[in-house]
Amino acid sequence: MTEQATISRLVIVDTGCANITSVLCALQRLGAEVQISADPAMIRAADKVIIPGVGTAKQAMANIDAKGLRITLQQLTQPVLGICLGMQLLTEHSAEGDVTCLGLIPGQVAPLEAKGLRLPHMGWNTLQVESPTHPLLQGITAADYVYFVHSFAVQPSSYMLAGCDYGSLFAAVIGRRNFLGMQFHPERSGKVGARLLQNFLQLDAQTLRAPD
Repeated sequence: MTEQATISRLVIVDTGCANITSVLCALQRLGAEVQISADPAMIRAADKVIIPGVGTAKQAMANIDAKGLRITLQQLTQPVLGICLGMQLLTEHSAEGDVTCLGLIPGQVAPLEAKGLRLPHMGWNTLQVESPTHPLLQGITAADYVYFVHSFAVQPSSYMLAGCDYGSLFAAVIGRRNFLGMQFHPERSGKVGARLLQNFLQLDAQTLRAPD
């Protein structure tokens, strides 16, 4: 039996934001069994959960609350991955709309300090891997490029697994226990993005639940 054949149910949370289809297709190419859902019971029953997002934090959190998903997402114990805006929603607060987020990973989202560089930060950039032994980042090096599109960013903290420099350093990958986030778009990052998604699909929840 191959590694892909052992992958079981994965749910992409329907946050009402764009970009869900491209994430779905990227995961299906890796052999994952994927469903898109806003049903709390289906989300809780999934082996792994992805929170995608393109848009504003204020609207995304309003959508999550309107669907009654805030507590469901906060109580998940399986591996959870936030992508782009979905990563920002895992933190405590976003200055984009002055909104309280899910509070799953300590951190603040602030306007990207690009120091005169063009905004949004759109295009390919490299990662500064802070935690090379983390299973999510296996096989990823400073020579690998990933694709970003954003104007707000999570500020660096002890929960930063990898950073990126665009005028200033910001958190590109964050993690706390079973909750993980990527500011860039792995589904648009070619072979490197596919490797990262494959790493996520193979994560062991028990290992991720180790104390901070």
